[in-house]
Amino acid sequence: MTKKILITGASGGFGKLIVLSLLQKRHLVAASMRDINGKNKKIASELSKAGAKIIEIDVTGDTSVTNGVNKAIAELNGLDVLINNAGAGVLGMQEFFTPTDFQKVFDINVFAVQRMNRAVLPYFREKKDGLIVYTSSLLGRIALPFYGAYQASKWALEALAENYRVELSGFGIENCIVEPGGYPTTFNENLLKPSDKNREAGYGDFAKAPEQALQNFENVLKNNPQQDPQKVADAFAELLEKPKGDKPFRTTVDFIGMAGHIQKYNEHHEQIMKWVYSNFGRQGMLSVKK
Repeated sequence: MTKKILITGASGGFGKLIVLSLLQKRHLVAASMRDINGKNKKIASELSKAGAKIIEIDVTGDTSVTNGVNKAIAELNGLDVLINNAGAGVLGMQEFFTPTDFQKVFDINVFAVQRMNRAVLPYFREKKDGLIVYTSSLLGRIALPFYGAYQASKWALEALAENYRVELSGFGIENCIVEPGGYPTTFNENLLKPSDKNREAGYGDFAKAPEQALQNFENVLKNNPQQDPQKVADAFAELLEKPKGDKPFRTTVDFIGMAGHIQKYNEHHEQIMKWVYSNFGRQGMLSVKK
């Protein structure tokens, strides 16, 4: 069944691949990004030629989000799915990131999602239907060194999605999280670095560890071609094809050994959620109203 889909962050990372994969499935897609007449003009043109509606949205701006969502609904003549895909990664010692650095990461990875959801939800609630998908990360479930601000934001995103899941289920609005591992995309080329360099001396040679870790991970990716970012796009497309109410809340996508462990963690977490909600007589909130 053809769906009308709005996706943020369509210009890079997984975004472009997701858009193209959804178009191949004959969905109608509004691909949003910043600066469509400047830095992202080429990718905007490419996606437009493939059949996407190009919508300019800066997810860090309230007015841009509101105007962009309204334009997407108008150009698609409706909306069925919002994919919150825009995001920013980091690399560096957590102590070196200033509060302002953290605010920048959270504004893109967390507050932007709240902006998008608030712009879309009145429309979804009115028609008592809709799907919101969140691009999270395996690092939204575990913590590895040198990605602290990013991980903190993704853990927050997971909590945001958990609450929307239960608060919106009675309105017929479904919420799902996709948790990819690390992949060779432009995401790694645009990692935010800490702005406070004055503390490096206190860490000695260990201050070089983040860059070394990134280089080692990039070598792992080169030696594991099965870690293909197209598989993440395929996972999004497959998720959208599942019937309402049958979609898993969390989907892990990783082919270098982490997904299986995180999936077990997610399954255990789901059992805890069912137990807690059952004890409070709220178990119905975990299932979307069909």
